[in-house]
Amino acid sequence: MKIGILISGRGSNMVAIAEAVSDGVIPGAEVAVVISDKSKAPGLEKARDLGLETVIVTRKKRSREEHDAEIISVLKNRGVELVCLAGYMRLLSSDFVRVFPNRIINIHPSLLPSFKGLHAHDQAIEYGVKISGCTVHFVDEHLDHGAIILQKAVEVLDEDDADSLSKRIIVQEHAAYIEAVRRVAAGEIEIKGRRVVSRGRGDAVNG
Repeated sequence: MKIGILISGRGSNMVAIAEAVSDGVIPGAEVAVVISDKSKAPGLEKARDLGLETVIVTRKKRSREEHDAEIISVLKNRGVELVCLAGYMRLLSSDFVRVFPNRIINIHPSLLPSFKGLHAHDQAIEYGVKISGCTVHFVDEHLDHGAIILQKAVEVLDEDDADSLSKRIIVQEHAAYIEAVRRVAAGEIEIKGRRVVSRGRGDAVNG
């Protein structure tokens, strides 16, 4: 399975996925391209250091649909079958989602449906939750809304602030994203309504 990874920043989840593919932890997969909407995203250099092709597609005052159309073209020209959003800070257009139905996944630093959108760690601290974590989910036309593939929980400590909580959650993000991509690439899961289940069984695969 050819994977395209979209980034806007550091690309730590991109690196985790790429290294897992290279090490055979995600068998039968290849990272075909890393695309960034930011020309100075630190993750671009990390991708190049890993020997990956990188492409910069900036918005250039275009509409979301026009911007996404160029990204779609880059992905399709490389035969990408699975799109992974790894700190990609733009909402995808409906056109993008339709081109890759149930073939776009994202990771979010909270236990969805709680704390959608930006600043999830700040939201968790402000709300006073005792458990937070991360969620890998399929992407649909709505923000942080698609069917959940996998979640990992992290305890929120009394002394935590957003930064300290983020540092512990990012470790679980890497593990969760690698496992989710492995399951998708291996064809181990299917979507039934809003539930992602193991193929051939009725067991939910969240956890």
